[in-house]
Amino acid sequence: MKLNPGQNEAVHYISGPCLVLAGAGSGKTRVITNKIAHLIQNCQYSARNIAALTFTNKAAKEMKERVLQSLNKQEAKGLTVSTFHTLGLNIIKKEIKILGYKPNFTLLDDQDTSALLKELTEKELDGDKDMLGSLKTAISNWKNDLILPPEAMQHAQDGQERLFAQCYENYQRNLRAYNAFDFDDLILTPTLLLQSNQEVLERWQNKIRYLLVDEYQDTNTSQYLLVKLLVGMRSRFTVVGDDDQSIYSWRGAKPQNLVLLKTDFPGLKLIKLEQNYRSSQRILKSANILIANNPHVYEKRLFSELAYGLPLKVLSTKDEDNEAERVTAELISHRFQNRTNYGDYAILYRGNFQSRVFEKSLMTNRIPYKISGGQSFFARSEIKDIMAYLRLLVNPDDDNAFLRIVNVPRREIGPATLEKVGTYANELHISMFAASHEPGLAAHLSGQRLENVLKFGRWIVETADNAQRGDPVATIRDFVRQMNYEDWLYESSPSPKAAEMRMKNVSQLFKWITEMLAGNDDNDPMTLPEVVSKLTLRDMMERNEEEEEADQVQLMTLHSSKGLEFPYVYMVGMEEGFLPHAMSIEEDNVDEERRLAYVGITRAQRELTFTLTKERRQYGEVVRPEPSRFLYELPQDDLEWEVKKKVQSKEEKQQSGFKGVAGLREMLAKKKG
Repeated sequence: MKLNPGQNEAVHYISGPCLVLAGAGSGKTRVITNKIAHLIQNCQYSARNIAALTFTNKAAKEMKERVLQSLNKQEAKGLTVSTFHTLGLNIIKKEIKILGYKPNFTLLDDQDTSALLKELTEKELDGDKDMLGSLKTAISNWKNDLILPPEAMQHAQDGQERLFAQCYENYQRNLRAYNAFDFDDLILTPTLLLQSNQEVLERWQNKIRYLLVDEYQDTNTSQYLLVKLLVGMRSRFTVVGDDDQSIYSWRGAKPQNLVLLKTDFPGLKLIKLEQNYRSSQRILKSANILIANNPHVYEKRLFSELAYGLPLKVLSTKDEDNEAERVTAELISHRFQNRTNYGDYAILYRGNFQSRVFEKSLMTNRIPYKISGGQSFFARSEIKDIMAYLRLLVNPDDDNAFLRIVNVPRREIGPATLEKVGTYANELHISMFAASHEPGLAAHLSGQRLENVLKFGRWIVETADNAQRGDPVATIRDFVRQMNYEDWLYESSPSPKAAEMRMKNVSQLFKWITEMLAGNDDNDPMTLPEVVSKLTLRDMMERNEEEEEADQVQLMTLHSSKGLEFPYVYMVGMEEGFLPHAMSIEEDNVDEERRLAYVGITRAQRELTFTLTKERRQYGEVVRPEPSRFLYELPQDDLEWEVKKKVQSKEEKQQSGFKGVAGLREMLAKKKG
């Protein structure tokens, strides 16, 4: 497919900083992939000196695959196409000595971070879920804004902020002792390092000679500064973004970074991509009119050369159950009439909780569906716990595994004890598990705390030894029994039913392990290290695998739908309080909700249906919501509001029946002709 004039200009402009303002469905990925090929094939750039950054593994993988369609293996050798966080991780790995960490550092995921903060704030927050959530958000926001604990403390306005700043300092101290980083550190740490170390900065500026960034409107403060540091005075970069699709302010994204570019790079070239290849003209016109209600620094107006298309439908339903039933009935009827696939349909909603009634309705009608963002088997906390035990058995140097399970179930080995073990391990440059049975540990710990650590260490060593020398299946069975994990699940789960479900998952994992250790007709028996490697790889594959291409209706939040497209879209719950969300109305942030509605509308290629309810159950009460203001902001001539059909008389019914039969005859006659 030939590039249009805007795309062509964006690909070939390489002499300075470039901002490509790319509307929904305007082919921005084509611009990035073509530009990478152009830089390598026509501009004497080496692939190893080019980096393209985006926000999800899936987007990075797709981009890399598309680049490789234009380049041969030799040309593409050394090319970086990754997420911001993967690039940050690579910088940390390469500069680990300068940062003063041990090479085998631990990376804390979201669950690990929550668990550590809960442990560290037992006295101050007493496990209060809302306060813990607020603390976690506060720390994440501080890190995204490059604010370290002393500065957070200095700017604290009230008692809660001071308490949070103290917790932040304690949390960072523990991370350091554990030789660990959390997710936000993957941007914060490299950015601060490049800012403070000229030698490291020059090394990375020489490595990355040309930088491309996708979804630039989603960058936060630290990501913006990281880009600015990497491109330096040379300023050879292209960023692609759309201020109308900035929907992540709640996680630190700053659409004003698009505006900041003009200030920081006065020679910035602005190129607009306004031709949409996805949606009908009517859908685009509606999206344009809606988003025109938001203030804009850069004006753009999407256009389409596709057909004008069908009106946008608005269905009014009795309640949320009726809403799900109506959407299901419409979908079944539409699919039957148009001979389409289930995969052509998407149901989009503002909040995950809205999916339940739709799931139930689709399931009842035996319609296959997929919920995007559902939790995978290996992402469940109980599976991660057991996997961490197994990883530690086969690799005692795995600090991440050690930290996850040393106090699960509780063994009275708390954060204060672990901080001392971690500090001692850092002094000796050994793993925390190795430090936990070093004779010198007695100088740092004493009494019951020392005994608890030593006892845990002995148990792991003995189990690993038994698994290697004796019957691994029996050893693992005893191991699970000895850890009292089932009792711990019943203590820590919200209900006995939840504990039972979680234990079933553990049993499933144990069944797989047993089968792999024992072998069968098709496969030889495996050793425990081989089993753990295979399951760890399976976990990584499950986390990174592409969404399977099965024929299923897609259910997802509006946030998750960004970047995707579907022939037929249902936007459900179009009510005040849902979209725009009640909290956004309170916080006067309706502009972002309007952008979210704009994202939803521009997912639709051919047909778009909105639904709303006359009443809805919320927190045990029945409320009567108003239709969303966004429905009234759309061009009413292009909307078809469902009104109750008037009751037809006998003659009218007969007349419409004749018309229907006549139409059918005419259609059959045409087919024969």
